Amino acid sequence: MQRQIAAGLFFAFIAVACGASESASGQFTATQNCEAFSSFAKRSNPGAVQVAAGTSYTVREINKVDYDWLRVDVPGAEPSLRWVQRSCGTPALTAQSAKAPAGQAGGESCSIANKQDSYVLAITWQPGFCEHASYNGKKPECDALGSGKLEAKTLSLHGLWPNKKECGTHYGGCEGPAFALTKETIDKVAPWMPNFYFERSFGAYEWNKHGKCQALPPDEYFIKAVSAVRVVNDSEVGKIVLGSAGKSFRVGEFFDRVKARYGEQVASSITLVCTQRKYLQEIRVALPLDFSTGGELPQLVGNAPAPAPREIGCDDQVLVEAAGRN
Repeated sequence: MQRQIAAGLFFAFIAVACGASESASGQFTATQNCEAFSSFAKRSNPGAVQVAAGTSYTVREINKVDYDWLRVDVPGAEPSLRWVQRSCGTPALTAQSAKAPAGQAGGESCSIANKQDSYVLAITWQPGFCEHASYNGKKPECDALGSGKLEAKTLSLHGLWPNKKECGTHYGGCEGPAFALTKETIDKVAPWMPNFYFERSFGAYEWNKHGKCQALPPDEYFIKAVSAVRVVNDSEVGKIVLGSAGKSFRVGEFFDRVKARYGEQVASSITLVCTQRKYLQEIRVALPLDFSTGGELPQLVGNAPAPAPREIGCDDQVLVEAAGRN
């Protein structure tokens, strides 16, 4: 019996060893704020560390060949090596570590323009992002919010992301025209994407990562994205968030209100994204390929594809950071 146990332990050890992490190199650019774990199996996160959207990190390991976790170097964290979910951003690995199964991130089919089958509209609650993201002075709109020079009066555009079913969130990085906007477009976008008041680096990042994967030129793409945000801002969704600034709401009550106002199709198309499990950071809306911004929220959502998860990283009670200076 003891020999059987020992043999079992030996083969269990071999199985674990075969599934061990693999060395990797390259960069990982976060497209959202996500927890950075010292151990993703135990979900341990000393210091409540997060990677920040728009920031690149050096990759040290991946959890397996067809990886879904990357170990990156997070400056200032203790320990500095942290595990981050692949779906949190865009990996750019080198050599063998860059290989992935067909249909997943890195495959050529996931970076060919105009192959999208739907969209995701990512909308930021700017005070929630700025208060809890480690932006280290790299977000002038956040500095302006903190100093009182800028006030969040509406929801803000994070990005309009073309999606392709077999690629999931990894559809992006397509070839396309360079990022360039007219002054008229910049003036129209800035109130809804406040980074545009100060610089255009984030806009360029969103265009290069997502915008090039669809057919609209940059001006039309950003105007259409802003028009979609305005529809959400003026809807029951915007009323709940703006009306809760400095307070909180329950996730269940949020979706009950949206469902009561617009029905199940609209409610199931929305995902709430939180940081530190309790602060509202983002609202994502699943949109169909041919979405229209000429009506209200049901017309925008239309026949959106399969329902999205209703929340990512949110506890039942969600806090909405105050819109003005504290």
